[in-house]
Amino acid sequence: MYEPVLSPDEARALLRWYADMGVDEAVAPTPTNLFSWRADRPGLAAATAPAAARKRQAVSGAPSSPAPAMVAANAADAPMPADEAVAAAQAAARTADNFEALIAAIEAFEGCPLKAGARKTVVADGSPGGDLLVLGEAPGRDEDATGKPFVGRAGQLLDKMLTSIGRARTTDTLISNVIFWRPPGNRTPTATETAICRPFVDRLIELAAPKVILLAGGAPTQAMLGLSGIMRARGVWRDIEIGGRAIPAMPIFHPAFLLRQPMQKRLAWRDLLALDQRLREG
Repeated sequence: MYEPVLSPDEARALLRWYADMGVDEAVAPTPTNLFSWRADRPGLAAATAPAAARKRQAVSGAPSSPAPAMVAANAADAPMPADEAVAAAQAAARTADNFEALIAAIEAFEGCPLKAGARKTVVADGSPGGDLLVLGEAPGRDEDATGKPFVGRAGQLLDKMLTSIGRARTTDTLISNVIFWRPPGNRTPTATETAICRPFVDRLIELAAPKVILLAGGAPTQAMLGLSGIMRARGVWRDIEIGGRAIPAMPIFHPAFLLRQPMQKRLAWRDLLALDQRLREG
């Protein structure tokens, strides 16, 4: 008699773990890393050639080539080189002369490899032209499902933090991230992924023209200020030079960190009071 390897409870727990790690859609019977398929990689031709062709090559000594269709598919799946992707992002960002055009340009952009594994492109939510711009790290599972940044538990806490100083995304705050597609398993974005998205982030700042930028977490602080270590960087004002304009920016703990470390909320409250004072001063 057949006995299942996993009990129903174990199977449900495994599915929840897959979802938390970013594996939320089945596209093939077995896992396949499509980004590793490169037609120009040494040894790929021998690995992808049909078995009969490899046997003929072994007998005759004559080289054989993989099927043309396989080469074409592999070449199409290869990610764009990073320098070309950055240049393409710069060109696309320059063409956006308003906020709607920028959103369309980001949604159409194919140069970031994260897009292939994401459900939706997550650009921004809130009020373009508001005094405050909040930049987070990258979309998570909830954001990837809805297409809006900061909508999960961390987003709910961020809304409460803004409300505590009389701010709201619906009236005077724009919220975005330095990455527009969900990294697998919510991992930290790489330097290359951040560099590819940076031209769009800079253009978003130019078009939104905020008075103050709040950097929520270590990743946006590193991306925009080149600083590592959020514990040391938080609460200190620095300028971000964008389009010939210096915009004051302050790093703050990411709301997700505050959910894990509630004792740090006292420091976050101190930073929020400093933010409120800076906004009132204009």
